[in-house]
Amino acid sequence: MSTTEAVFNIQRFSLHDGPGIRTTVFLKGCSMHCYWCHNPEGQKATPELRYYPDRCLACGQCILACPNHAHELRDGVHIFLRELCMVNGTCVETCFPQALQLDSRFMTIEQIMEELLRDTPFYEASGGGVTLSGGEPALAREFSLELLRQCKRRGLHTAIETCGECDWASLAMLLPAKDLVMMDLKQMAPEKHRNATGRWNVRILENAQRLAITDRPIIFRTPVVPGINDLAEDIGQLASFIRDLIESRKQQSGTSNGMASISYELLPFHKLASGKYASLGLEYKASSLEPPTKAKMEELVDVARSYGIVATVR
Repeated sequence: MSTTEAVFNIQRFSLHDGPGIRTTVFLKGCSMHCYWCHNPEGQKATPELRYYPDRCLACGQCILACPNHAHELRDGVHIFLRELCMVNGTCVETCFPQALQLDSRFMTIEQIMEELLRDTPFYEASGGGVTLSGGEPALAREFSLELLRQCKRRGLHTAIETCGECDWASLAMLLPAKDLVMMDLKQMAPEKHRNATGRWNVRILENAQRLAITDRPIIFRTPVVPGINDLAEDIGQLASFIRDLIESRKQQSGTSNGMASISYELLPFHKLASGKYASLGLEYKASSLEPPTKAKMEELVDVARSYGIVATVR
């Protein structure tokens, strides 16, 4: 097991990553590349350098610090040559206006636990806990498992957010140490899924079917993105699939009494990540999209509910 993993955020007082007040740990590394991704810094498994030109004073300190000549001054303007950057962080240390920042840091489980335990009273008062997100936590399964185990030993409720695009063994390994699974389902049509995310959805759907016959509560989630899955037909197909999963769980348990819940959430696409793309030197391909309206989201959640499942808009 790796003794450290790259963490790009530890978000305290989160209200949208599971029940109650939670702290969400975001690990880097994901097998999918959704072009609207709200956390583009989570796609690569290693740290990256963010550059904010509007903060730059063109002082030249980064030029002196960088051994790879990734920074230049041209006519008094700072130029960042990202292709030369080896992300060793020496320039960040000299940049007092914080125009240059590392997007993550390598942390040990002990360091993460120290931060998580600070909010234990809030978890206890609200029925909250800790959520692992990303990126894809299952790609660092040994590290994620030990972190979840440490949380359980301290009596904390645990959850994981997964895109499902990972081998089943990794997800199954984490199951005993987590109380809740939140899993994305973006599109049922294979070709449309691949065009939007860079991956086929076969393994994702298979993993959803395997999760459905476990004893863990599951919240399936769909980020509603214009042109990807914002039609009634798209949500209807996903809701029908989830209804079948609920039936599979009933058959597995032999009864619906006391059965762990399976529910569905719709999440509206937003543009809050556009600045992240710019700072990482990435093209924001979703820039022309507009977030779905409240009326649109209500229309789609009504479609989902028409299939007899519990569905909400977050």
